[in-house]
Amino acid sequence: MQLTKYAHSCLRLEHDGGVLVVDPGMFSEPAALDGVDAVLITHEHPDHVDVEALTRALERRPFTVTGPASLAGVLGDAAEALTVVAPGESFTAAGVAVRAYGGRHAVIHPDIPVVENVGYLFNDVVYHPGDALFVPEDVQVDTLFAPIHAPWSKFSEVVDFIRAVAPRRAYALHDGLLNDKGFAVLDRQYTALSGTDYRRLEPGSRIDA
Repeated sequence: MQLTKYAHSCLRLEHDGGVLVVDPGMFSEPAALDGVDAVLITHEHPDHVDVEALTRALERRPFTVTGPASLAGVLGDAAEALTVVAPGESFTAAGVAVRAYGGRHAVIHPDIPVVENVGYLFNDVVYHPGDALFVPEDVQVDTLFAPIHAPWSKFSEVVDFIRAVAPRRAYALHDGLLNDKGFAVLDRQYTALSGTDYRRLEPGSRIDA
């Protein structure tokens, strides 16, 4: 697989001619959806799904949309393309084998309802957890995209999450609210404490997996 990291929480995976995009939200670049065959969405928050952009892309070229059942309430007309997935299920999207994990978004505040969140493991190699720190216990993850900054997160908990997953390498995810000063602080600390090869990719960067 070839992966392209787009802004915030968006990944594009290309494999054997298929194109799969995860979490094309309001902070990510519209180009992420060019030529897409399948879209996977972890949960309903707009930084993970830009409904208008998704609807426009579906009008240009039909593709499958997969995510938790709660997405049906926010997708509008795009809900017609939705295939519901639940934790523990396995399926194929754009030629990529996918396993679903988790089920619940991390708690932001007790007064804010907790929504569904599904993390995705691709080809038993690459893990995108969405907005949760769920650790898959039935597989050795090679490449982890770790949500490094969010209203719901605590630095020590994210470090412990990376250590618990114990991937060969970890890349920063969910970083769209940071500026250069925040990047400098967190990159240094995650590099020192995560216990793996940690890096942050600039939007548009491509890697092999």
